Parts: sequence; structure tokens; C-alpha cells
Amino acid sequence: MAMDFESTLDKYAELIVKVGINLQKGQKLVMNGKSFTRGVPLDAAPLVRRIAEHAYKAGAPFVDILWDDAQVSLTRLNHSTNATIEEYPAWRTEGIHRTVSEGGALFTLYAEDPDLFKDADPDLVSKAQRTMERNLAPVMDLLSLNAFNWSLTSVPVAGWAKKVFPEKDTQQAIDDLWQMIFTLCRLDRDDPVKAWEEHIAGLASRSDYLNNKAYDALHYRGPGTDLTIGMPKGHIWRSARVTSTKGIAYVANLPTEEVFSMPDKNRAEGTVKAALPLSYSGRLIEDFSVTFKGGRAVKVEAKKGQDTLQNLIESDEGAARLGEVALVPQSSPIAQTGILFYNTLFDENAASHIALGRAYQETIQGGEEMSPEEFEAAGGNKSIVHVDFMIGSKEMDIDGLTADGKAEPIMRQGEWASDVE
Repeated sequence: MAMDFESTLDKYAELIVKVGINLQKGQKLVMNGKSFTRGVPLDAAPLVRRIAEHAYKAGAPFVDILWDDAQVSLTRLNHSTNATIEEYPAWRTEGIHRTVSEGGALFTLYAEDPDLFKDADPDLVSKAQRTMERNLAPVMDLLSLNAFNWSLTSVPVAGWAKKVFPEKDTQQAIDDLWQMIFTLCRLDRDDPVKAWEEHIAGLASRSDYLNNKAYDALHYRGPGTDLTIGMPKGHIWRSARVTSTKGIAYVANLPTEEVFSMPDKNRAEGTVKAALPLSYSGRLIEDFSVTFKGGRAVKVEAKKGQDTLQNLIESDEGAARLGEVALVPQSSPIAQTGILFYNTLFDENAASHIALGRAYQETIQGGEEMSPEEFEAAGGNKSIVHVDFMIGSKEMDIDGLTADGKAEPIMRQGEWASDVE
């Protein structure tokens, strides 16, 4: 039986405010998106209005919404030049920075047509993306220090829905994607908040297990993949719920099925083949692999989107190094749908993944108090980008390597090799 849309949409908004952001009385909230101008897509208005209502009920003194229209961004790209594409509405990111640096919270909606910019000049797309990331860097620096509570989730937009369900008419595709998002966010349960608490506890047990193991490195093996990633001393495996330096516990991603940590930026050797396409900057990168030496991506190959992938790793010095490793079993609810979402928030929770670029300082002991220099000396990566790509599959085996070189199974054929309590 299909869920009643209006009541479920309200539950979704309540879940975002109470579990995702965990907005506190007196906290301001700013809402943005992942577009070049960091605006919320207009399609999200029905959900955004409900989020604002629940935020005000929770005691927010002000909710600020930064709107955007993807078609206007496309129009701009079609009429821009190298001389104009780096113009940017800096007030947007400055406003976000002021809100979170003064104790407010951030909510981001990731809802993009993965093919929106497929016919645009890739160099202009890349420059627009880098311009946004440079302007957003002060906010992301605070985020990597875990200085504020934030959350990220999605709503359907027409182009994305049709990409996921190409055989359906646009409205049916949107409706079906809504129902899928509701289900994967556990909104079909009698008590979604309780269901999330149980899920969070299960993921915490898995991260606790890995923290007790404290492996020196991870070894990945699968079709086209033979990669060893070193782990720094004192690395911390995190899962769904994290507590900010201000003491507010929040869930950054809705949905989430991962446990994640920080690799040593200087210790990645071998080649990894992506298991799923990557949607980045409104373009798709498909059937690609990355080869690492001394922690750095020294070679990238892609059957589609090679230029986009190359531009990505050239974003800055840290973009060619790793900032995250994350483990997700093939039994995750998102993987079990068998659907390719063309949206990293969902696809990364269907498969184990790694991320190029910035590491989170909360993923190493004492990281939140480290200076940038201390963090890098400990193996942490700094970059204006953080881009996850999926590498796990039913054919992937992952071993944990101890300091004395012993290999212990973590995953076999994409599933956890041991139970934890």
C-alpha cells in the first residue's frame, strides 16, 4: 500500500529536524543546495516549507532559505565565457558561514538532474564548480572540524526521476522516486524515529568493532581492483550519529548505511575500479578507474566523463588524494533495491566507497583540536573538494591488515565477514 504523501512528507520533515539536524531551541537554521550557487531547488518547496515549520516549532528564531533554479544555472553556462564564469554570489556562502560560526545549523538538499550539464562546455562546468568550492571553503573547514550540526538529504526533481525510472512518464517517475526515498528513510515504519534509533545503534556496533581492531591498512580485491590503503595511527571509525564540538548529536546523511574513517593521505597503492557511475557537476563519469602511487592518483581512466574526472583530481593539491574510506554491505536496503540512483547520497549507501579530497578531522583522535599543519602531519588530507565514488560489489573482498602484516577478513563478497553485537 502506498504511503499517504502529505502525512509522510510531514514525517520526513520532522525526521530531518529532530534526528538529522537535531535542531536545538535558539539555533538559527540555514538551508542550501549543492548547485553552483548553493541554492535550494524550487522543486523542494513543499518539503522545505514543512522543515521550516518543524524548525520553528523546535524553537528556531529564524530559518533562512537560499533558493536556486537549475535551468537558470544551465542558461548561465550556455552564455558564459572563461572571463565571466568565475563571478559568484559570495554573499550566499558568507551568510552560511556567519550562521554556522555563530552557533546555527545547516541543512542541505541534494537534488540534481545528473545529465543537466551534459552538453555544456566541460571546462566551464569545471571552473564553475571550483569557484563554488573556493567560496564555500570557510564553511567546509568548519564542517571538517565538526564545529556545527548539519544534515543532507534529497527530494526528487524531474530530470533525476526520469534518469532513475526512464520507462515511466515524468510525474509517475517523480511519484515513484518519492516513495522510494520515503521507504529508504524508514518513513514506512510505525515509528520512524524509533526505527532510526535502532539503525543508528546497529551501525555504532560495527564502528566500535573496527575501532577496537585499529587496522594499519585495508586491502581491497575485486574485478579491476587491487588497492591497499593505509590508515593513520589514531584513526576513528564513525557511523550515522556524530556529536559536534558544541555537544549536539546529529545524523549527517539521511539515509545512511555506512561506517567511515580517515585514510592516511600518503598511503594508497594500486588500482581501484568504480562499481557505479559518478554524477559530478551535472555530468556523469562512467566505467572508470583510478591508480594510486604514494597516496596520489597518478592515472585516471573513464569510458565516459574522462575530462570531468581529470578536472576533479586537478581541483587542488589534495583532490588527487583520499580523504575517506567507507564500508557498506551489499545487504543494505539501498543496494537491495537494485536501482542505480545517479545520486551520490543514495549510491554511496549501496556500496563501499572512497572519497577524493578533504578528510574530516573528527575521524582521528584529537583531530578537532589539531591545527591544519598538525592534521596534515597526522595523515589528514586538505582540499576544497570531497567526492565519494563507489567501489564495492558482490565480488569485492576487503581485509584489515595489522601492524605486523597479518590479514583479517572484514568483508567477503561484499558482506561483513563477522557478526558484531
